[in-house]
Amino acid sequence: MKAVLRAGMVLLAGWLTVVCAAGTGQAAPAPPDDRAQTAYLADRLRENPVYISDQFPREVPRSTAPEFAEQARRIGVPTYVLVLPGSSLTANPAGLLAGVHDRLGRPGLYVAVDRSGLAAVETYGVSLPGATDARRATLYELPYDATAREVFRHFVDVLTSGKARQRLDATGAEHDGATRSHEPAGLHTTRTDRENQSFVTGLAVTGIPLAALLVTVHVWRRRRVRRALSAPVPAPDGGRPDAAPGVSLRKPAASPPRSPSAAPARRLGRAGLASGPFPLALLIPLTVAALALSGLIAFTASRLFTDTTSGDGSHPTAADMRARVDRVADGLRRDPLYIDPESPSALDAADRARLRARLGSLRVPVLIAAVPTSSGDESGGNPALLAQALHDRLHRDALIVIADPATGSIAPFNHGAPVNGGYLIERPRETYTGGTDLALGSRLDAFLGYVAKSPPAKAGATPYPPEPAADPVQEKALPGLFTGDFRPGLLIGAFLGGLVFALVALALSLARRLRRRLRPGQLSAAAGGERGDAAAPEAPKAPERPDPAWLRRTAREEIAALTAALDPADALSEEARRRAWECLDATALLIDGDSDGRIDADAAPADLACAVVLARAGRTAIRRPDAAAQVCHRNPLHGAASGRRQIRTAGSGRARSLPVCQECRAVPGPVLRLGSSPRTRHDAYVPYATLPGPLATLADGAGIDQLTRTVREYFGVH
Repeated sequence: MKAVLRAGMVLLAGWLTVVCAAGTGQAAPAPPDDRAQTAYLADRLRENPVYISDQFPREVPRSTAPEFAEQARRIGVPTYVLVLPGSSLTANPAGLLAGVHDRLGRPGLYVAVDRSGLAAVETYGVSLPGATDARRATLYELPYDATAREVFRHFVDVLTSGKARQRLDATGAEHDGATRSHEPAGLHTTRTDRENQSFVTGLAVTGIPLAALLVTVHVWRRRRVRRALSAPVPAPDGGRPDAAPGVSLRKPAASPPRSPSAAPARRLGRAGLASGPFPLALLIPLTVAALALSGLIAFTASRLFTDTTSGDGSHPTAADMRARVDRVADGLRRDPLYIDPESPSALDAADRARLRARLGSLRVPVLIAAVPTSSGDESGGNPALLAQALHDRLHRDALIVIADPATGSIAPFNHGAPVNGGYLIERPRETYTGGTDLALGSRLDAFLGYVAKSPPAKAGATPYPPEPAADPVQEKALPGLFTGDFRPGLLIGAFLGGLVFALVALALSLARRLRRRLRPGQLSAAAGGERGDAAAPEAPKAPERPDPAWLRRTAREEIAALTAALDPADALSEEARRRAWECLDATALLIDGDSDGRIDADAAPADLACAVVLARAGRTAIRRPDAAAQVCHRNPLHGAASGRRQIRTAGSGRARSLPVCQECRAVPGPVLRLGSSPRTRHDAYVPYATLPGPLATLADGAGIDQLTRTVREYFGVH
């Protein structure tokens, strides 16, 4: 009885064991067998110690294998290199290398490289200290855009340097993780980088020369105004001449009453004559210099941004691009079910047997290629292109199915098989897409069941031709530096050049104002003689026979100087301020008849000379209010009179007491002679007193106040 009970218990335990084992196997199926992958890779390394997969020729062409072999020989021990896409590596790349070593049975350094770097480094039967540190140092020292060839070369450099540990420590990386203390700069120029380079080059080509040109013109014109401000004015009473101060004071709160011509005079001084047209003789060379600078910047940019490709310079050959298609097509010729030997198999032995049986029983030809697709393969990740290429190689009508073992997706393409495509499209979506609970083998089996049940269709139906993949060379080629965003950069550069000029001009203006505030009262000190007599400036230029060009230029500069001196002048007496404003108003009436802010083209030499005299008299009234209100009778361009002298005038039998400057008081100088028009010959100049216009009143000893009244009466302004 006990024996029977013991036997029953044994049977019950055995039954429970079987049930539990069956339940466990159903819940967690055994992982696919990767022995076929390791055996295949070991056979490839037996043929050549460097094996590069044919599945990503756009990223790592197989034709670069000699360069990997050359670097491997530098290590000094037998080295076996596997360059594989990420889909071919298992979750444990080191385990893959161990399996390959077991199959190959050779000692040495085993390296697995993928598109992102060194996946695993293992040594078997050789002593190579620092290999692991060299791998990690390479990971931390190189940026993410480093290619597989650059990664392996850098790894060899670190390993053979004998300082792998020191270099790893120098990276500051966390030794227990894969973090970086900083991201190294990229090795390659991307298309985005090239667009940025083109844009910046355009900015520099127009912005820098334009800003330099505008700032140079502005500074030159300001210096000309300062030179005009500092031009000497003869001192009265025989004293030495005094120079205009180089600074300005505050603008008066209220200006004195002016004649109706005051507004035109102010506009003339500021908008027109204060700066005046830039001399063409200087503008042309400055423009040429700016264009030369622009060309130099463009040339320098072309020498700096010399990259023509975004990769390491390696390009796949035609053999590289067709290698995988030839391999898969050759396998499909022998077996309608082709499983990629480089990738971990998603189909076990039972799945393969069942699928082959299904394929053999179908009434339509079906070919299944279980290979991964990615952007780095010959099709650019387009399974339709891969199916098209396989059909062209096989020269056989069939329903070609691309099953991706990495994603689990199924993509059928009918190339001449009598299959109803509409019926297959209407099948459940989970049959075709990956990411479901159903394994790839089960979904392929279900798909073939739908093919068997599909209604008959006419043979010869083919899919629409897919878009061709991008050319691998053009895909990495960078556009020219002077294309793309270069033109927008030119436009924005011109705008920024003007903006920089405006900011510089504003900064210079603020600096001048600040300098004036830091030196208050200088103008009044100069008027009171506090500047001393250490450096007596020269007398103003007053040629005996000035030509029209000299008169126009001097009138423009003198009026600009008077306008600039009037703005900040706030320490003046009412009389001095009135006289200065009336002088400025009178100049506008004389030489700006159309009120456009510029000297009239037909301005007579006598009017130009009168404008110069009035502008200098106005500055004298500002800087020396106590100066004489008369100018030199002999040559009014000499400036303020310092006394009187008995002079016998033409057409009169007696001498008259007339105002003269310091020099003419000692020895009377020649009388100012002018032409009657801008085109008068120099040898036909006549004394200024014989010419019509207000200037002739000075020959009778009239003062500045009388001259300004005469100008207003002459032009009918009261």
